[in-house]
Amino acid sequence: MIRTMSPQLRFDVLSLFPQTVEAFTQESIVGKAIERGLIDVHSLDLRDWAKGKHREADDRPFGGGAGMVLKPEPLFDAIEQVTTPSSTVIYMAPDGEPFSTELAKELSTSPHLVLVSGHYEGIDQRVRDHAIDREISIGDYVLTNGALAASVLIDAVARHVPGVLGDDQSLQGESFDDQLLGCPQYTRPEEFRGFKVPEVLLSGNHQAIARWRHEQRLEKTKRLRPDLETIINQ
Repeated sequence: MIRTMSPQLRFDVLSLFPQTVEAFTQESIVGKAIERGLIDVHSLDLRDWAKGKHREADDRPFGGGAGMVLKPEPLFDAIEQVTTPSSTVIYMAPDGEPFSTELAKELSTSPHLVLVSGHYEGIDQRVRDHAIDREISIGDYVLTNGALAASVLIDAVARHVPGVLGDDQSLQGESFDDQLLGCPQYTRPEEFRGFKVPEVLLSGNHQAIARWRHEQRLEKTKRLRPDLETIINQ
């Protein structure tokens, strides 16, 4: 497909496993957004900036302990080469600020995001202290491959770039919009194995449908995520 516009948002992912991101971006909505020129995604191998015969990008931690730590030299060199004054450098860290819909919306207005993917025991702290703008966590758990976290962020952020979903109304009423979970969704047939679609959704009364959906979102949030209900009531 021929691109007809310059990308609104570029992602550069720095990783030891660039194939992880490449496989992800070839599929589904993200892949179509790339084809249409709405976003651009580049998965870069940190070993391209590593020195020595074996291009080693990680080493054992000082002080002992299990695992390996990504070295500062290739990370600093890679970040300095791919960034511009308009770039935001993000480290995908399990101990970073929690990722959210609001943060995804905010990041979608950026022209260039550089995502640093940690692996094993993470990255040298000097990189975090001096080369990273933001540290973001996609959840309270640890992954062995930080490129997976970067892929999650790309998908969530790209959805908020105008035109990526085709119909931007698809974003309305989703889970975590206004701190509420999403409402139940139904499609044809109207009855399946004796289970019927709620009558209100077949009524054609848009006000009643909107009211029902809002009530369902409130009830679901109260039942499954009482922590969000507390935020709503503040």
